[in-house]
Amino acid sequence: MKPRYLILGLIALLGLAPLVLAPYYVTLLNYIGLYALVVLGLVLLTGVGGMTSFGQAAFVGLGAYTTAWLTTAEQLPTWLQWASASPWLTLLVGVALTVTVALMLGALTLRLSGHYLPLGTIAWGLSLYYLFGTLEPLGGHTGVGGLPAISLGGISLDQGEKMFYLIWLVLGAAMLITHNLLDSREGRAIRALKGGQLMAESMGVNTFRSKMVIFVIAALFAAVSGWLYAHTQRFVNPTPFGLGMGIDYLFMALIGGVASIWGALLGAGILTVLKEWLQDWLPHLLGDGGNYETIVFGILIVLLMHCAPGGLTPWLGKWFKGRTRTAPLPQAQALPRRAAVEHGTRILQANQVTKRYGGLVANNQMNLHIDAGEILALIGPNGAGKSTLFNLLSGVDRPTSGDIHFKGLPLNGKTSRHVARLGMSRTFQHVKLLPGMSVLENAALGAHLRGHQGVIAASLNLDRAEEQQLLAEARYQLERVGLGDALQEDAASLALGQQRILEIARALCADPCLLLLDEPAAGLRLQEKQALTALLKRLRAEGMAILLVEHDMDFVMGLVDRVVVMEFGQPIAQGLPEEVQNNPAVLEAYLGGADA
Repeated sequence: MKPRYLILGLIALLGLAPLVLAPYYVTLLNYIGLYALVVLGLVLLTGVGGMTSFGQAAFVGLGAYTTAWLTTAEQLPTWLQWASASPWLTLLVGVALTVTVALMLGALTLRLSGHYLPLGTIAWGLSLYYLFGTLEPLGGHTGVGGLPAISLGGISLDQGEKMFYLIWLVLGAAMLITHNLLDSREGRAIRALKGGQLMAESMGVNTFRSKMVIFVIAALFAAVSGWLYAHTQRFVNPTPFGLGMGIDYLFMALIGGVASIWGALLGAGILTVLKEWLQDWLPHLLGDGGNYETIVFGILIVLLMHCAPGGLTPWLGKWFKGRTRTAPLPQAQALPRRAAVEHGTRILQANQVTKRYGGLVANNQMNLHIDAGEILALIGPNGAGKSTLFNLLSGVDRPTSGDIHFKGLPLNGKTSRHVARLGMSRTFQHVKLLPGMSVLENAALGAHLRGHQGVIAASLNLDRAEEQQLLAEARYQLERVGLGDALQEDAASLALGQQRILEIARALCADPCLLLLDEPAAGLRLQEKQALTALLKRLRAEGMAILLVEHDMDFVMGLVDRVVVMEFGQPIAQGLPEEVQNNPAVLEAYLGGADA
């Protein structure tokens, strides 16, 4: 079955549901919609962004309590009295408050890593939960009742059957916004957060900004769910906003598929229905003397994690896939290119660069320069400090002492993102690609800095013209390196040699004037090496400067203009390839002796 037919069928069923189902089932569907909206934020935050949060229930409470207080308080501050006129106005206040709180909490917790991040979300989640139950204006643990119904087009949505359509319309809009966002330049940056932050920063992505974006979006989805919940129940107390519910939201995401938009809906539906069934049937089977439903539910979750660790959506997806057709990319206007640098112009100058890690000296007073239209090879035995120098030049790491200038500008203290913006692009010794993304999307990430449309434009699908330009640039560079027939393949399915070529295409998408290649020929066959040699020579003829680290001497000596040889973190020889090949110090270091 094709996905679009499944979506149309689901919309039709939802449209008929309140007309044919009993109120109990409509209420159940309302809860599923409200929960799915919160879980959708976790799909972005945890499944896509790789940041586990136990605190989403607290943001639900923030949206619910904001509207509860504004619509029921007997006396409001003068500057807030306008908001009490309508629940729609309280939604605006709730959104503004949620963004403010999310920005503050994000600034405190998103720089944490490992187990400290989820522990941080537990801390502020509990703090907000106890705040809701402590503040007297919010009714304490008794709660706040008497909330007004939402009115839409003159119709009062004072019953669950009437709220049904609003809840599912909001959920549908949120799913569409999430889909649009992930299918964009900003979405590629967000998807790079999980396992590719170092690479993404080197491609010009502000990874902390991307983390903050999805953290705020997830908080907003939760707050809107809380607003809808408050006016559906017409009553609010702290119970649904505690840590236990935050854990349930994560379970919903895991059940459905933590990285899937549809998994949010599937997981919310399965967990909600399963809990209802267990609570109804287990007391009849086992008696009502204990919380057997919690025990059975926990066992089922563990079994599911073993059988379908990616959730149910990927497992079910194979049944609903239609034939995949690769549509040709529409023609797009070429992206503007960087002004060419005149041949022979000094591009990079490193003076007395030293890097120490405690007592270990990885680079010791390294001097290096490269000009436009030149290919320079950096060679040496394993452990000589070549990759460390690459990291220093590209801003991934900072030198202990010494100066680096790129295009006449000092790089000391600059981030890899800033260096990329200046026109330096790189590959990595250990291939850094994003599995699950296509070859085309991986390459397009390199063009991130050449786009300008932001999150709002991406969410509303207003960035399509620029997106086509970025994808057209990625296709051009992939065809240039010989991967034009693999555009829609999963990058992880490529052979190692092809993955290295893909990294070069991604680096070229940034339109650099200096290209750093870390062992580009490793894993390539003879024909692929010959094609790579031809490509690098064309780039040199266009005025690009290329600095490469390589162990394949046949590849290096037939390609480069100059060679710098390193040993123990410092240069021992440099010059023309022929000169370096016959240098006794090089033979001793590289081959184990001049007679070898």
